[in-house]
Amino acid sequence: MYCETDEELLELLERARKYTEQGKVASYIPALERADQNDLSLALYYTDDKCVKAGDVEKKFTLQSVSKVLTLALAIMDRGEDEVFQKVGMEPTGDPFNSIAKLETQVPAKPLNPMINAGALVVSSMISGISVHEKLGRLLALVHDMTNNASIDIDLEVAQSEFETAHLNRSLCYFMKQHGIVEGDVEELIELYTKQCAIQVTCYDLARIGMILANKGVDPKTNRKILPERIATIVKTFMVTCGMYNASGEFAIQVGIPSKSGVSGAILGLVPPSIGIGVYGPALNEKGNSIGGVKLLEMLSQRYDLSIF
Repeated sequence: MYCETDEELLELLERARKYTEQGKVASYIPALERADQNDLSLALYYTDDKCVKAGDVEKKFTLQSVSKVLTLALAIMDRGEDEVFQKVGMEPTGDPFNSIAKLETQVPAKPLNPMINAGALVVSSMISGISVHEKLGRLLALVHDMTNNASIDIDLEVAQSEFETAHLNRSLCYFMKQHGIVEGDVEELIELYTKQCAIQVTCYDLARIGMILANKGVDPKTNRKILPERIATIVKTFMVTCGMYNASGEFAIQVGIPSKSGVSGAILGLVPPSIGIGVYGPALNEKGNSIGGVKLLEMLSQRYDLSIF
């Protein structure tokens, strides 16, 4: 059973919106602190090119950690599975997304998975290109293909704000460089990482990315294969096991929709084989996930039986 009308979605959205009062916008990145805590929007994009929506789905926000899904896909296309997963693991972690603790106890000192910051930094370092500009250009090209929106770009103010405050991410990089997991210039990697996190999208864009992933990497409108099916499968699996930070297990049980969140309040979701989901709600819970967005997805999943389990 699928949601057919904007009115159906709006009713769920208004019920979920009251939960935003219990969350807080991200304040450790100064440029994100200005977001409106009460914002909440949702778009569902189907493979027949229909989109059902509620809230301001054209409002722009930054991908933040949602970008980890896209950089993982690109890195595997560039380097292959074997090389990528020699340097980053496949296991969930119960630690916060920015923790350094597991790196100190793992032998070798590689991150547990690509959805935590340490793992995402390793993945970003493996994107092919001779400069930050070239690597970002290739990532943006993939985003443009998946969204069918060539106007998507980087919010340079957010990127600069993150670059100036990325002390912990620098620490992760230097630790991994010491152990041979990261190579190259750390400042260039931090520039790439903060700019990938600052790619600016809408709920509509996110939903279309989710729809491509749900449809095994193929754009049903053009029948063009944007991602190999195997890579689409890998990133979807990581979304289930690690996509909602250290709340991923609970989210899988309560909601059951493969999803990836970001501290901007973004959530990318999908229901194979035919639905992409884009959510924006900047008020976050204690785990760093959109509090209204999680509640909205829970209601949506229960009403339309969307859990993949």
